[in-house]
Amino acid sequence: MVNNRLELLLQYLKDEPDDPFNIYAVATEYKNTSPEKAIKYYEILLEKHPTYLPTYYHVAEVYLILEQLEKVEDIYKKGIALAQQLNERTPLRELQNAYNEFLFDD
Repeated sequence: MVNNRLELLLQYLKDEPDDPFNIYAVATEYKNTSPEKAIKYYEILLEKHPTYLPTYYHVAEVYLILEQLEKVEDIYKKGIALAQQLNERTPLRELQNAYNEFLFDD
């Protein structure tokens, strides 16, 4: 089932490569099973769709898995700034909480 879902998401991405949700969905699908693959897609999102807010929380988690701690802090800060700029309260709160937990655990 998971493999079929990934194949379907990759097909959506192939059909609409500029849709940020398709890139996000593929990255998120890879997140737990292959963080190295996931990070490639999340970095595409950060480069091509920097205002796609859902990216920031998840890419920080993957950087944490990959133990790239300097990138984790940078991503949280950028995500928090973007959420403030877009006046997105729920993502702002989630990013701030995750960032504070990262700082506390670090």
